[in-house]
Amino acid sequence: MNLRAFLRIWRIGRVLVRYRLDEVTPAARLFRPLTWLRALSGDAVGAAGMARGERLRRALEELGPIFVKFGQILSTRRDLLPQDVADELEKLQDRVAPFPGAEARVLIEAELGASIATHYASFDEKPHASASIAQVHAATLHDGREVVIKVLRPGIRERVNGDLALLKAIAAIAEKRLAHADRIRPTDVVTEIERTLTLELDLMREAANGSLLRRNWTGSREMYVPEMLWPLTRTRMITMERVYGIALNDVEGLRAAGINFEKLAERAVRLFYTQVFRDNFFHADLHPGNVLIAREHPDDPLFIALDFGIMGTLPPADQRYLAENFMAMFTQDYRRIAELHVEAGWMPNTVRIDDLEGAVRGVCEPYFTRPLSEISLGEVLMKLFAVAQQYQLTLQPQLILLQKTLLNIEGLARTLFPKLDLWAVAKPVLAQIMADKYGFNAALKEIRVRLPGLVQNAPEIPRLLHEYLKQSVSGQHQLRMRSPDIEKLIAVTRQGQRQTVLAILGSGLMIVAGLLYAFDAGGPKVLGVPAAAGIAGLGALWAFMAAWPRK
Repeated sequence: MNLRAFLRIWRIGRVLVRYRLDEVTPAARLFRPLTWLRALSGDAVGAAGMARGERLRRALEELGPIFVKFGQILSTRRDLLPQDVADELEKLQDRVAPFPGAEARVLIEAELGASIATHYASFDEKPHASASIAQVHAATLHDGREVVIKVLRPGIRERVNGDLALLKAIAAIAEKRLAHADRIRPTDVVTEIERTLTLELDLMREAANGSLLRRNWTGSREMYVPEMLWPLTRTRMITMERVYGIALNDVEGLRAAGINFEKLAERAVRLFYTQVFRDNFFHADLHPGNVLIAREHPDDPLFIALDFGIMGTLPPADQRYLAENFMAMFTQDYRRIAELHVEAGWMPNTVRIDDLEGAVRGVCEPYFTRPLSEISLGEVLMKLFAVAQQYQLTLQPQLILLQKTLLNIEGLARTLFPKLDLWAVAKPVLAQIMADKYGFNAALKEIRVRLPGLVQNAPEIPRLLHEYLKQSVSGQHQLRMRSPDIEKLIAVTRQGQRQTVLAILGSGLMIVAGLLYAFDAGGPKVLGVPAAAGIAGLGALWAFMAAWPRK
């Protein structure tokens, strides 16, 4: 371990000890040998009276922007964190000190291989916004268009890689030393952080996310996505259209602009369900800093999406099962919810459906005694996943990301308009999308898409069938299993294969006999008997042997 890494670990341990995290966070107990530092530097102000989530949040903020980003990513993994800790980590904001605009200019020119003046008529060195990974500068193109340039912080990749290496080392130690490490899964947590940060450090990928989201909502009056300018976009910088609006958390500004809060809240919910279930591509980082509201048409508010580093998708099967889960919740069909959890492969098929149905009823029924306007689908889904974990539930990180985003959207909508009936807004949207994507017309469309491939492969089917039958007759298909029941099944299967071959051959001989009669009056005669008759008789005998039941 080099001196730089040692000093970094020393600082991490010192901060954890100052916030007394060794008392409340199992992973921080690894740093208990450093607790004597508390006698030298003392506790952080007020640390003793803070809840554990607040202690962790403040420690991450003190450790710097990379750890702030770690905490933000961790907040999306509610399957790994206690609820109070996850809620506190969601408060982490990327309000960090900007780096000098002159450094941003140098980096942009290095990426473009030309001076700023070559591509931009003006460039504001004063940052428009600054976050842990990148910062934003305003600029103008030579044709007069206003743009913003998002540029990575200098040296951020090296710093992230260094901190990730430390976290991996700490996670490996934690796997060995911590009780119940299998529940916390520290190595998996760090791997998830690494994956997310690696994606965020590639601004070309973020620009591609924004471009796809813009295409999904082209012409929409509900959401607008700024245009990405690809000729001026690289791995470490994005140039995009500049947009103007009111920050979503600026309630006074929204009120002064006359924005219709009820419609704004309804639209937020509709946008979420449409992105998830229509497009299967949803913005998973919709905190207030990433959303603006256009001033135009205040009675028909338009969302403006920003920052596309964290986007969510679901496997098609999970997308459908999740949609059906929501529809089953709307109708309080607890058995169907239980069946869907098993059908989706989220838990073993050995789970008893009636037991799971009872557990689902125990979660959902208390919620449904309330008025629908007070029920949170995100909260119900979170409780369902928590209960299902008792039945060996296995969830992909994207499902947890979706659950976290749903909770954020519902919280945002209720903040804007507390009386909003989330179910009344969500149900018709989801029902229409289900009909469009999985209804009869959708099935016909899927058949039309797949038909050319089926037709193209159809000529191969007789050859493949012939090869299969040939191998079956020659005994090349072998199953080696010891169970007596399975051995009986194999014997029956082989008998069935032989009977199938006899039936095919018998039918073929009778067809040949029929053709001989049709074109040659029975064909040549043997001992006065037409050959066709003999062939037909042999075919009938084989067909009879195939149909005869055997013990």
